[in-house]
Amino acid sequence: MAPAQRGLVLFAHGARAASWAVPFERLRGQAQARLPDAEVALAFLELMTPSLPDTVAAMAARGILDVTVVPVFLGQGGHLLRDLPALAEALRAAYPGLRLQVAGPIGEDPGVQKAMTDYCVTAFGDAPD
Repeated sequence: MAPAQRGLVLFAHGARAASWAVPFERLRGQAQARLPDAEVALAFLELMTPSLPDTVAAMAARGILDVTVVPVFLGQGGHLLRDLPALAEALRAAYPGLRLQVAGPIGEDPGVQKAMTDYCVTAFGDAPD
């Protein structure tokens, strides 16, 4: 099997409790299953490892210079408005051949919002009277 040419990084906040990462690990595994020719990785802003710079550095060391970062955040707070653009700019400067794309936050996607709404409505419908 040829090495991956493209990388997908699911970028999450991070937390002190290791159990917090379980749904993100599941998401990573599901994405990897659907993208067998890409490398799919998790990266965290804080409190957990690996960091986004470490993840991109590891990909670049393996020759992956086409990377898409998907913020697994519900919306654009300070981390996505300030921290992520600064990280992306530093990565582009550190790896001049890197094609780094940053998607919008997962929670702002209409399909994701519909899935969350469906879950909320179903949970409400399942609530005891």
